[in-house]
Amino acid sequence: MSTRLTLRIQERIARLTKSEQKLAKVILETPTLIETHTATELAQFASVSKATAARFFRALGYNDFEEVKIQAREERSRTQPYSYSISASEKTVLGRTIGEHLDLELNNIIRTFEEMSSDTLHKASRLIVDAPRVWFLGFGADGWYARYGRGMFARLRHNVHVLGLNDSSLAEDLAMTGPRDVLILMTQGAQPKELRPVLSYAKTTRVQVITLTDHSNLAQAKRYSDIVFRCHISNYGLIPTHTTLVSTLRLLAISYTGLVGETAVQRIGLIDDINEELNMRD
Repeated sequence: MSTRLTLRIQERIARLTKSEQKLAKVILETPTLIETHTATELAQFASVSKATAARFFRALGYNDFEEVKIQAREERSRTQPYSYSISASEKTVLGRTIGEHLDLELNNIIRTFEEMSSDTLHKASRLIVDAPRVWFLGFGADGWYARYGRGMFARLRHNVHVLGLNDSSLAEDLAMTGPRDVLILMTQGAQPKELRPVLSYAKTTRVQVITLTDHSNLAQAKRYSDIVFRCHISNYGLIPTHTTLVSTLRLLAISYTGLVGETAVQRIGLIDDINEELNMRD
């Protein structure tokens, strides 16, 4: 099924009519129908009229159902070419080829964003807009996520920090947090024992927690977080993939920028002007 079609349905489903929502449900529940059936057959499965099906696809921004079908085939072709084109003699790293690596990354991205709700993304962005301060946190190997996130959002808004950037400052940083602050937590794999008391303190002080995590931390994330983004992070053993976490973080930044508009643009311009002036003084 076309990933773009899935995302369009999720983004617009609240604005569809009840009949169109019935058709949307059928398509989301049985993805393969797009490539194997006609629009008339899809309408029959959903117990709606052919005219409803035509309006449904136009409401999603397509000219007709044929455009949807072509898009689905193109996306499938892009995500499945390498298993047929790579020879058995091609050099591999840890037994994996370039094509297999690409297939893994694409599969992780597709699963992550197909499962993501537009409403959840909007709510998370709104929390960041309303937050007096934004904090990023990642323990151990996840620490670079926090620094990357801080660098990205600091170009878009003020008061963006990394929680516990220096090992000795974690308690001092927590003491500066307060109600309506947002903590963006990046977790992948095993987490240290310090994480639970940090999240417990955040809950006590009414800090809003947004967590980007993999399946191994999902249960804990749901207990302590206001919003959770599940990122699919399959890997080939020794070296985990960071693609979906980074991509989700970028999407969150884009969504935030869409809400604040010119404010973020002006801040980026100011920072660029300051950098230019600093470089001229070297």
